[in-house]
Amino acid sequence: MEHLQAHGFQVEANNVNDAQLRAVGMSAGVTDDLSSCHTAKVGGYVIEGHVPAADIQRLLKEKPAIAGIAAPGMPMGSPGMEQGGRKEPYDVIAFTKDGKTSVFAKHR
Repeated sequence: MEHLQAHGFQVEANNVNDAQLRAVGMSAGVTDDLSSCHTAKVGGYVIEGHVPAADIQRLLKEKPAIAGIAAPGMPMGSPGMEQGGRKEPYDVIAFTKDGKTSVFAKHR
């Protein structure tokens, strides 16, 4: 939340249990392999996990015909998962409600 707020997003937190979080994600097309610990809705899209603000801004600018984007798991070095200077490479994945996926952004 702090990362998004620092990049100009207005954030409203809704604390829910795991089952409720999973239901929100599933209804939007988030499959098990895309899931993470946070789900957000922005501009008609679903954002799953620790997605960098720049990727969300690009999504909102380009407006592709997808359901959303996800940073599966909790990649070290992604926003909110900083561990000093340690980072692991990860991809942000675009997904559709019918299960199609593609790489939206690579973070190395």
